[in-house]
Amino acid sequence: MPDSPLRRAALEVESHVAAEGWDQSPRLFALVATADLIAHEPALADQLPAEPGSITPVEQELDHSRELEDLLTEIEWPDAVIGCAAVIERIMLPPEAEESLPDDPEAIVAAAAAHPDRQEVRLVAAVTRAGLSHSAVRAREPEEAALLEGPDLVPGLIEHLRGTLT
Repeated sequence: MPDSPLRRAALEVESHVAAEGWDQSPRLFALVATADLIAHEPALADQLPAEPGSITPVEQELDHSRELEDLLTEIEWPDAVIGCAAVIERIMLPPEAEESLPDDPEAIVAAAAAHPDRQEVRLVAAVTRAGLSHSAVRAREPEEAALLEGPDLVPGLIEHLRGTLT
């Protein structure tokens, strides 16, 4: 996987959230150019990476009574924010399981939660105003599950995040 400032920021977000375990509410991060952040807050210089082009995630407070996807439709970032990242936990089913799911959205959730082949995952997506994206997926089981990563592993979440940057 080619390294980039966005990739490092996405992996930093995943590591930060993973350190707090599972069963968390969605998390949202503004992504800012580290150099700009240091210029506005010089006291942070010793705590942040000095690599050219580095990106610093800044966690945002969320209204956890609403779905993240709904909240994202109302968010507009100031120009100083060069991108954003989100972390959510979801249940994934194998593609063949979709045929047996009910049509009712509430019934789908119950059926997915009870499905014997379900897998709980943590999804991370990060995007920039320049159109770059990076994503990561980690399964809850086994405990030492590998982190899968790539530019578009969670396309729906990536598109929701891109919508906040227009």
